[in-house]
Amino acid sequence: MIKENQRLIRARDTEDELTCIVCPIGCRLTVDRTADGEIEVSGNRCKRGVAYAREEFMDPRRVVTGTCAISGAVSARLPVKSSNGVPIDDLAPFLKAMYEIRLSAPVKRGALIASDLGGTGIDLIATMTAGGSRE
Repeated sequence: MIKENQRLIRARDTEDELTCIVCPIGCRLTVDRTADGEIEVSGNRCKRGVAYAREEFMDPRRVVTGTCAISGAVSARLPVKSSNGVPIDDLAPFLKAMYEIRLSAPVKRGALIASDLGGTGIDLIATMTAGGSRE
């Protein structure tokens, strides 16, 4: 599924339509690449839409959320997320490295779980506190 999504995103060539996700308005953006390689965006109601469309067209990234195995906690999995958007071409190594992590409680929300995960330069952060023992 990751490879198929990467293929679809990379298929963007000269023109595409996107729905902006930066704010609740959800503007329909049209992105055109000019002959000289510049990106032109229309349909946006604010500057954030232009920045979103350019990034999505030139360097698409995704914030990754998931879980890591943890021992010594009430739950066997700890929710985590990437500190920044992961380039779509680096999603597979990021996820592989994330699912190989084994933690021990206690872990506090906001704790750095791993730096430069999968060689992506992106960190992995705990999104929940897990402490105590299983009962």
